[in-house]
Amino acid sequence: MSGDARPESSNSVSSRKTRPRRRHRDLSRRMWPLYAAGFTTAFGAHAVAANLGGFSDDAVTSLMVLGGLLALYDGAEVLLKPVFGTLADRIGARPVLLGGLVAFALASVTYVLADSPGWLWAARLGQGAAASAFSPAASALVARLNPAAKHGKAFGSYGFYKSIGYTLGPLLGGLLVWAGGLRLLFVVLTVLALVVAGWALVAVPAVPPLPKIRQTVLDLARRIADPVFLAPTAALAAGTAALSVGVGFLPVLGRAAGLGPIATGAAVSMLALCGAVVQPWAGRALDDGRLSTLNGLTAGLAIGAAGLAAATLPGLVGVLAGAALIGVGTGLITPLGFAALAASTPKERLGQTMGTAELGRELGDAGGPLLVAGVATYASLGIGFGVLAVLLAAAAALPLVLRRRRPASSRQ
Repeated sequence: MSGDARPESSNSVSSRKTRPRRRHRDLSRRMWPLYAAGFTTAFGAHAVAANLGGFSDDAVTSLMVLGGLLALYDGAEVLLKPVFGTLADRIGARPVLLGGLVAFALASVTYVLADSPGWLWAARLGQGAAASAFSPAASALVARLNPAAKHGKAFGSYGFYKSIGYTLGPLLGGLLVWAGGLRLLFVVLTVLALVVAGWALVAVPAVPPLPKIRQTVLDLARRIADPVFLAPTAALAAGTAALSVGVGFLPVLGRAAGLGPIATGAAVSMLALCGAVVQPWAGRALDDGRLSTLNGLTAGLAIGAAGLAAATLPGLVGVLAGAALIGVGTGLITPLGFAALAASTPKERLGQTMGTAELGRELGDAGGPLLVAGVATYASLGIGFGVLAVLLAAAAALPLVLRRRRPASSRQ
């Protein structure tokens, strides 16, 4: 053996093996606060919304008042998410994330301190505006902190914890309101937002904004109308519409079929649980090349349409089948849609893209129930489900336009 051909020491081999593990641990440490932020916005939205109607002593005195309070949170998100997404690109996503979480805590504590009907309105408006800031900022950081080859898994995990928030919100929120009224629930939301903000301050690194070419309103319009943006965003909106309709109207179908609150509550929990379980699997399958964005979005929309149709079948079987299929469909759509947007967006525009895509989801969240309720007013709830099922089936063709342009970083 020559003098230069020295055997590699066991220490150097061990060091090379441990470096990837250390990088993985560091990335996981950075991601957990972002998952917690996703949980916070989902839990905050559903924990309060699901428990307003049954507690008139806490300032909800009529259906009109209830409708207004429910609309405040989503209305603020529809208006402000693109704005805060653009701000995240300009000053960095981390400051917008931290500022949004602190603002959420401040909005929540206003009702805790004031405990009056007027301040409940102000608190919900403030919570919605704050969520409009930290939600797209968290999505942008998920994309920036993970390599493109791992975007599917990252967004799948992020969507999983948001789904857990949607699932636990009505249940834990109801327990808190039962134990101490809406004030106790808002205390918990205040503490939750502050804890997540402190965690993010310590664990999430500063991600500086990237230089970018000045963009005109016409440039923005062209990007939004581009099929590479429009197709996944439309799929996200359609999937969210099915999810919102399922959560809101499956209990109504169940009661009409003679089912009790336990059975209908189990159906809604099954919907959320199926969506939560499928998202990480779909993200990993995308990263591993076992599932393409095109096929996944198409399958998700088709499964969601089948779920809406199945929900119209009589009895418990129809309600449970509808819940499971809607959950699986939305679980496929969500991580694949966001991963496709991240893959096709310049890094310096990620915040704006995520904010605008979240706007599309909010429109689906509001538009789906409005469509089904409008059809049900003149026909029946079953026909309303059928109309939305037809629209989702038609939307399943939209991802085909992704074939027109395949970004180099996309895994089609």
